[in-house]
Amino acid sequence: MAKLTVKDVELTGKKVLVRVDFNVPLKDGVITNDNRITAALPTINYILEQGGRAILFSHLGRVKEEADKAGKSLAPVAKALSEKLGKEVVFTGTTRGAELEAAIDALKDGEILLVENTRFEDIDGKKESKNDPELGKYWAGLGDGIFVNDAFGTAHRAHASNVGISANVDKAVAGFLLENEIAYIQEAVEAPVRPFVAILGGSKVSDKIGVIENLLSKADKVIIGGGMTYTFLKAQGIEIGDSLVEADKLDIAKELLAKADGKLILPVDSKEANAFAGYTEIKDTEGDAIDPGFLGLDIGPKSIAKFDAELTGAKTVVWNGPMGVFENPDFQAGTIGVMDSIVKQPGVKSIIGGGDSAAAAINLGYAEKFSWISTGGGASMELLEGKVLPGLASLTEK
Repeated sequence: MAKLTVKDVELTGKKVLVRVDFNVPLKDGVITNDNRITAALPTINYILEQGGRAILFSHLGRVKEEADKAGKSLAPVAKALSEKLGKEVVFTGTTRGAELEAAIDALKDGEILLVENTRFEDIDGKKESKNDPELGKYWAGLGDGIFVNDAFGTAHRAHASNVGISANVDKAVAGFLLENEIAYIQEAVEAPVRPFVAILGGSKVSDKIGVIENLLSKADKVIIGGGMTYTFLKAQGIEIGDSLVEADKLDIAKELLAKADGKLILPVDSKEANAFAGYTEIKDTEGDAIDPGFLGLDIGPKSIAKFDAELTGAKTVVWNGPMGVFENPDFQAGTIGVMDSIVKQPGVKSIIGGGDSAAAAINLGYAEKFSWISTGGGASMELLEGKVLPGLASLTEK
């Protein structure tokens, strides 16, 4: 990566601004999944060990009006981070002002402070998410000219807490997590060890048109699953019953199939049900067509076998999007089958592109079996699409 990293700058005695991704799920004030906090620890620990004074910024959820602030404070995150680090994390509950500034000035080498949810600044004119110049300059002024971006999950957004701060410091560098995310995903797509197989699931073709087009030019095969399967099937005149379909994307699906030149691999059967919820009948289809009054909610056993064969011998696999409604045990078999096929390949470099795919791997007990699980769904998608991420582009060149 041709950008400076946290190891390229002197940190001792410096107030170091750090963008992390602590956008964790909360229920009744309790963190239900702390993976993103854990993922940030290597960079935070390195800064503290080097004698830096770490000042952390993160968003949590979406905040559009005053009422949205309820349950969106980073206070529970400060507590969880303190427990993981084994040291106090200063938290003032403010995003700007004298109290915050005094708390930062009081930090000593090796100490840490977490700023309140950056999106609290969105209540008055979306200052965070619209990258208000004044806010970015103010936050940058809280440090000593060094900014570490370790939030891959927001790298595809130009916000005040990443791009805005970067524009107002001497050195904007990548943290270890951001560096690894770029290395794994970008290098897998741009310089893969072949055979390179991409697997794309999820519900909508529209979400992944650019990704499919880019990967068709990079990968040896692109396997399609999930709800978007049925838009591709209908585009070929195959009956899909009551399955999810994007009628306005049928022509695009036809174009993608035509330009794929055999690289696009579709399911050959489905697990169908007579309703999405409250169904009374589930069965495997005979072929790729869905029966009238039914809808496809997972790939079927023949597709699992077909995808297994297509993945045999793969040396690089990038996977984004589950094969079915994996949250329901009745429709997990396809996603589990594909994961089993990926992880059993000898010497495979296996990368999950965040979002629902990451949730599926973690929830179903496969997290440790993959080479890399991305922390950013949207950012991963844009990287797979070949787009330039603003949060990365704003970092200092080597």
